[in-house]
Amino acid sequence: MKETEREYHLSQKHHMKILWEEFFKSDNKTMAQDATLVEKAFIVGRIGIMLLSCGTGAWRVRDSMDTIARTLGITCSTDIGLVSIEYTCFDVDNESYSQTLSLPATGVNMTKLNELEKFVRQFEAGHGNWNIGQIHKRLREIENQKSAYSAAIAGLSSGLACAGFIFLLGGGLPEVICAFLGAGVGNYVRALMGKRKMTLVAKIAVAVAVACAVYFISFHIGKMIFHLDYHHAYGYIGAMLFVIPGFPFITSGLDMSKLDMRSGLERMTYALLIITIATMSGWAVATILNLHPGSMPKLNLNPGMLTFLRLIASFCGVFGFSIMFNSPPNMAATAAIMGAMANTLRLSLVDYGYMAPALAAFIGALVSGLLASIIRQKVGFPRIAITVPSIVIMVPGLYMYRAVFNFGITNINIGAYWITEALMIVIALPLGLLAARILTDKKWRHAD
Repeated sequence: MKETEREYHLSQKHHMKILWEEFFKSDNKTMAQDATLVEKAFIVGRIGIMLLSCGTGAWRVRDSMDTIARTLGITCSTDIGLVSIEYTCFDVDNESYSQTLSLPATGVNMTKLNELEKFVRQFEAGHGNWNIGQIHKRLREIENQKSAYSAAIAGLSSGLACAGFIFLLGGGLPEVICAFLGAGVGNYVRALMGKRKMTLVAKIAVAVAVACAVYFISFHIGKMIFHLDYHHAYGYIGAMLFVIPGFPFITSGLDMSKLDMRSGLERMTYALLIITIATMSGWAVATILNLHPGSMPKLNLNPGMLTFLRLIASFCGVFGFSIMFNSPPNMAATAAIMGAMANTLRLSLVDYGYMAPALAAFIGALVSGLLASIIRQKVGFPRIAITVPSIVIMVPGLYMYRAVFNFGITNINIGAYWITEALMIVIALPLGLLAARILTDKKWRHAD
């Protein structure tokens, strides 16, 4: 290939990349307060699009952009979607500047979110007395942060999460081991595909198929060696639960509660897309391997031991999901402690209090949100970074899969039952967090 052709293809490949520094005419030593409206607007927009890339909801993105804008002496009006932001900045001279920014994909990164929130707080506390060079340097450092964990760690964390998940669904030791292996390999494959920038549909479909196949193989090896009962095969559903889109599911409800309908509906659609791909892929593999949902062997445990093991399993599940969300270990452990308490309470209310699952889910999410408000004052972690991972373990992935499986074999009545059960719980979870935010957060409580 000629050199000119190679340069053309490279430029096409990177045509979406924004070279932020090229939009600034002021010297790097110029104070941000003295920059032009266009330059101030780009600072606001860059912070907003970086926050959006971390997976946080529209309210948090808008609040941070408004904080930076006020500190710089301008006003910002923003419209936020799943992967794009349209915003206009106004100054005191009634001049305005509008910009549209977009991301190639969405994801979740709690380490980067924590650093960005620290930056916003520091910028506001310092009244914007930073020069343009300092702002560029700090934002570049945050933007260039690589994932804290390798593909192998991502695989192990998903294995830990799904092992805890399947126990909470009634699985025993065989299901826990097979789900750990299946989910670990499945998410490892997804992480490798992610590094190659593979599309969402391909990553989810292949990862779920691999996870189910590895579970099936692991089970049959165990069956040959330990003569396992065939009913343990029903735990294969646990191997695919690492793809549950907890962040978009929960943030969509929170965004809609603040009338951020565009962001809320886009996030909900994105979550439903992932669920559809995952459940259809799992259904296809199960059909090929002649697997189907069923009842796993009952665990003969007394209530005290069961509650203790649920605490351990919930901790492991939430910790694993938090690591998958790229949370640092101390943040992941904090979320795991919260999740262990809230989720065990939820399960106990259903089993021993005979409470409806949706109402128990609401109470579990409410407890998690209240705990987050207390913990945030002590350690300063972003609220969403510890609340969402702590209730992802409550998302009814099993119900969703059973619904799609039964629809696939035209058992419409049974499928409708499971999808209704799932829908009630999915609605209850963000409502629980919303109630906690209204009770504890003045900024969230008011529409202003």
